[in-house]
Amino acid sequence: MLLAIDVGNTQTVIGVFDEDLPNESVREPGTLHGLVHHWRVTTVRDRTADEWELELAQLLGLGGFELAKGSDPVAGTGRRLITGMALSSSVPSVTGALRTMFSTKTMVPFVIVEPGVKTGMPILYDNPKEVGADRIVNAVGALDLYEPPIIVVDLGTATTFDAISVSGEYLGGAIVPGIEISMDALFARAAALRRVELVAPRRAIGRTTVESMQSGAIYGYAGLVEGLVARFVAELGASTVIATGGLGGLIAPHAPSVFAYEPWLTLHGLRLIYARNHEESEPA
Repeated sequence: MLLAIDVGNTQTVIGVFDEDLPNESVREPGTLHGLVHHWRVTTVRDRTADEWELELAQLLGLGGFELAKGSDPVAGTGRRLITGMALSSSVPSVTGALRTMFSTKTMVPFVIVEPGVKTGMPILYDNPKEVGADRIVNAVGALDLYEPPIIVVDLGTATTFDAISVSGEYLGGAIVPGIEISMDALFARAAALRRVELVAPRRAIGRTTVESMQSGAIYGYAGLVEGLVARFVAELGASTVIATGGLGGLIAPHAPSVFAYEPWLTLHGLRLIYARNHEESEPA
């Protein structure tokens, strides 16, 4: 069993893969073969390694899993054993805490996506070390699921666009403030406006202030996606557009260029990168 963790600035996505499950020939978009459990939790930046150990033990216990801590960690528990871990993180303090937990609290081999880790994808950024781990992991996952060229739109704390060439190379992309960041700035600067639920209104022309703000947030960001995708396609050629991220499901239905929404894309990329590095470390 593989534990995959993607730490974002706002939320952390955690998934467990059963590596023994066979891949089926047909896969519905939005689902992943072998993903048997997943959680989405708030990212806590100052959580210690001990606190992460407790948090993960509780979540895994709910799903019937357990991290290895001794020679026979599952004796008498009936829980399935986590035999590997993979991490991508956009929050350095959390990366450090989880690195400590991985290396001192368990007996499980792990991979942290950072410079020097084998991804199997050429990175053509001017300085590859500048690319966020989640962007590379998304690209690796997307290339495994779809034919290139591919554009990955990740709608989270930031909205990122990443381009994968027809040859399977990571080319670069664009970064835009996320929907919630933009709305927070609007609420902070406009005294007469209050927070609204992020749902699509009945029409683009809002008849109330709430509808007008919802229109701007949902349809406005859908228009942003369409505009940037069009510019990418002009440089990249006809491409498969994949949306992901916690807010991807909110925007994708209103962006005609999006072919599929893959909420667990980053977890899939982590699974692939773990396998590539784990196999690399096995004796010949």
